[in-house]
Amino acid sequence: MFAAEQVDGYDLPAIANPNPMESIEAADAFVIATGAFVAHGGTRAYYRPSTDSIQLPSRESFVGTATSTAAEAYYSTLLHELTHWTSHEQRCNRQLGKRFGDNAYAMEELVAELGAAFLCSEIGITAEPRLDHAQYLASWLSVLKADKRAIFTAASKASEATAFLGDLRLK
Repeated sequence: MFAAEQVDGYDLPAIANPNPMESIEAADAFVIATGAFVAHGGTRAYYRPSTDSIQLPSRESFVGTATSTAAEAYYSTLLHELTHWTSHEQRCNRQLGKRFGDNAYAMEELVAELGAAFLCSEIGITAEPRLDHAQYLASWLSVLKADKRAIFTAASKASEATAFLGDLRLK
């Protein structure tokens, strides 16, 4: 038995993406208005403070699931990273954690996920909080258990970030 790519002269048929990601104009316009630098490529999504840039996998790599469309997955990830982008000292000046697992890192992730949920609702990407947002937030329960006011602090910081981003859109 051979894999098709091992047979000389045989071209693999192109496989169409059964659920291609559709752009959401309001979300694209919102992100462009912020002035954030967003690059696509690779397999991970992250905000890099040293270059003040956001990195995302290609749009085509986002797929729909039982709880979200490919577009919702892409834009909620982008808005999560955009919320991290507001942490810069010349924006909302939040301290990022040094490594996965420390309390500052966990708090910033909570802020970013709440910010993404707020922005998704505001922009109209989804009309209600999605199950995957709740699952993500559940992973940060250690911070919430250690500090009963952490959720209020995180929500406040996320509101500050979304207001900052909203103000950029109006300029």
